[in-house]
Amino acid sequence: MADLFDRTADAPRPLADRLRPAALPEVIGQEQVLGPDAPLGVMLASGTLSSVVFWGPPGVGKTTIARLLADETQLHFVQISAIFSGVAELRKVFDAARARRRDGQGTLLFVDEIHRFNKAQQDSFLPHMEDGTILLVGATTENPSFELNAALLSRAQVLVLQRLGHDDLERLAARAEEVTGKALPLDAQARAALIGMADGDGRALLNLVEQVLAWKIDAPLDAAALSTRLSRRAAQYDKSGDAHYNLISALHKSVRGSDPDAALYWFARMLDAGEDPRYLARRITRMAVEDIGLADPQAQAICLQGWKTYERLGSPEGELAIAQALVYLALAPKSNAVYAGYKAARRTAKSTGSLMPPKHILNAPTKLMKDEGYGKGYAYDHDAEDAFSGQDYFPDDMDRQAFYEPVERGFERDLRKRIEYFAKLRSQRDA
Repeated sequence: MADLFDRTADAPRPLADRLRPAALPEVIGQEQVLGPDAPLGVMLASGTLSSVVFWGPPGVGKTTIARLLADETQLHFVQISAIFSGVAELRKVFDAARARRRDGQGTLLFVDEIHRFNKAQQDSFLPHMEDGTILLVGATTENPSFELNAALLSRAQVLVLQRLGHDDLERLAARAEEVTGKALPLDAQARAALIGMADGDGRALLNLVEQVLAWKIDAPLDAAALSTRLSRRAAQYDKSGDAHYNLISALHKSVRGSDPDAALYWFARMLDAGEDPRYLARRITRMAVEDIGLADPQAQAICLQGWKTYERLGSPEGELAIAQALVYLALAPKSNAVYAGYKAARRTAKSTGSLMPPKHILNAPTKLMKDEGYGKGYAYDHDAEDAFSGQDYFPDDMDRQAFYEPVERGFERDLRKRIEYFAKLRSQRDA
């Protein structure tokens, strides 16, 4: 008997819930996993759906697709969140799935934020996946390679869901207008601005659309009027997550690729997302050391000056000093010769163990050490012609090595000439 006091059936449903697709073909975007030749399309066509992990940003359809997969395969759909579930709830879920299996009913278990489970909790899924008690569909916004156990990943296929593009979001907005029977009261530029505010998140777009459709206005709004009424959605960014490492990688490679405009763009993106400018100043200084080196010895000093200027001025004025250093780095001649030489020297140092320096370059502060030959035969370079003796400073049991190979760019072009000059003198001394 229905509860006469239950008003949930009459309660208004959010637009995002009303527009939730009823079948997989209605899902907007994600053709790379849902298309006929895409992984899920092939699985469903062959009737052999396996466990999967959806990796992608918020609002791209992870939950919706999981629910529709259960419908397509006649599996009982169970949804849990790793944020709110513990061992006790997992045990109940597995017990219920086992009981359903005995009755001939399979279970699709959708685990949102699956990366939040610890290793032991992730391992608890394995036996139930292997014996067919559950078909696992996980969802994560973090890189599964870093956040999920290898054992779990070996039993589930990772499918990447992408942020929705402009055309996808436009289709979603048009569908909302069709379902509600109302047109968005926006001109073309304002409509484009609204879609940009969603930042690739379909759920965020529908929430924005719902707000706009509720306004009582007489004429379409332009982009400026829209921006005064709505705030742009905060960029998807986690200082310890994928977005952080993806953007700093993009910034670093833009500098290495001598593209100041791209470097400024990624720099601005990170600042807008709330990144600490001091972190960026430190990373930019590292770029000067790693990718420019002695091709432009001033680069490191300019980075340190920009960093120091930021500390004096603070935000936002001081950020311009870091941006100035960033542009200088992007346009500076590039060389990783010292970086490569340093790494090669470290590898060689580890492989040669405890070889002693040659005795002729060891000090002999005691008579015993002199008797042992310490310092014997050392040539004082300032007394030699050209202030260069050409002596060997590597261990006696080790051939001379060449770790530093300057490039023919910037100041390192001069350093290469010096190395070649000393090599010529050394060969003459040896002769």
